[in-house]
Amino acid sequence: MTKKKEQQINIELDEKVGSGDYANFVVITHSPAEFVMDFTRLLPGMPKAKVNSRIIMAPSHAKSFQKALSDNIEKYEQQYGEITVPQNDSFDRYGLKTPEDVLPN
Repeated sequence: MTKKKEQQINIELDEKVGSGDYANFVVITHSPAEFVMDFTRLLPGMPKAKVNSRIIMAPSHAKSFQKALSDNIEKYEQQYGEITVPQNDSFDRYGLKTPEDVLPN
C-alpha cells in the first residue's frame, strides 16, 4: 500500500492584506490562457467604481477555486441556512450596464 506524503504549506498574511478589501461586485473576463477577476465596490450615488483588486488565474486554478468556493458555500449553508439572492441582484439593480468593448482587461 502506497501512502501519499503530505506537504505542509506555510502562508504568510501581512497586516495590510489581512485587513481585507470589501467588494460587492466582480467583473470576470477570460482568454484561452487566464481568468481575470476585477473586484470592486458599487456605491449609491457614485458614477464610477474603482477596481480594488485584480486576481488572475490559470483556467485550471480558476476551476479549483470554483470547486473550493462551492464547497465552502455548501458548508456555510449547512451551518447558517440557505443564502438567498434577490432576483434583481445585478447591474439592473443599480441601473448600470457593462460596456462590452471596454471591460478592464
